[in-house]
Parts: sequence; structure tokens; C-alpha cells
Amino acid sequence: MTHTPAPHTTHVEASPWVQRWSHLIAPGSQVLDVACGQGRHTHWLASRGCHVTALDRDATATQGLHRVAEVVLADIEQGPWPLPGRRFDAVVVTHYLWRPLWPQILASLAPGGVLIYETFMLGNERFGKPSNPAFLLRPGELRETFKDLTLKGFEEGEVEDPKPAMIQRLCATRTGQG
Repeated sequence: MTHTPAPHTTHVEASPWVQRWSHLIAPGSQVLDVACGQGRHTHWLASRGCHVTALDRDATATQGLHRVAEVVLADIEQGPWPLPGRRFDAVVVTHYLWRPLWPQILASLAPGGVLIYETFMLGNERFGKPSNPAFLLRPGELRETFKDLTLKGFEEGEVEDPKPAMIQRLCATRTGQG
């Protein structure tokens, strides 16, 4: 069954980075949207024919996602990984950084799967939150962390849109048997 957003649903448009690389995710793919919030990427991917699992701890934020996705509510920073053994054709993470979760993200990526990751990096404290270095990537950190994947795209630096920020972005695929 293909999930599509209800016509009356309003949400912020997906990140240009996610849009740029979503062609690597085939319709019908199983996709995990980590720390999905209100689901701008969940909606985007579902509208492209993907079967999305939307993962977040906030039941209020995810309330409208049940129409378009499987919603999994869990505190992935304080509790156990809620999807043990499950693998996805794609994993999307935006504006979220919890380094202890990286092994789970990698383990959740199926062979041939696509990882699309975008979040804040050092220097963002000039623009506001997040400003705590614990929640800001170091230069090249995503590329180094996911070096066993095949790099498709990587960017880091200052952006102006949708607001000034320091951002790091990666798109990579898992080859082989993973």
C-alpha cells in the first residue's frame, strides 16, 4: 500500500538535500526517518511512494503522521533502540545529532541502502541554536564516521536558506552484503 499525505495536510517542504538525493530511493522502498518531528521528510518520501517508518519521541509532533507512515514512539537517547534487527532501504536523519546512535543507524541500513544525513556543525553557535558543541559536528565528521559506505555527496559550511547556519551533509550508500 502506498502512503500519500492527505490533501489538507500542511507541512514544511523537505530539505533540499533530501530532495536532491531522494532519486536514489526507489518507490516502494522501506525508509526510516530518524527523529522525524512533524514529519516533513516522512511526508515527502511517502508522497514519492515509499513506505516510511517515522521515529520520534514526541507523540504530539507525530500525531498527523499515522495517515502516511508507521509511527514508532521511543526515546532513542534514553531507552533501547526500538527497531532491533530491522533494516531499511534508506535512512534519513536531519537536524538531529546523537553520536551514540550512529552504530544503530548503520546497522539499520540494508545492503544497497541509502543514508541521507544533514545536521548542524561547529560554527553554528554564531547563528543561535544548537550551540552546544556536543550537538555540533566537527569538520568532516559525517564523512569519517560513515567512511565504510560509498560516498555519493558531502558538503559542509555556511548556508543562508532556510536560515543562516553551519551545516554538514552526507549522502552515502551501503554496498555488498553489509
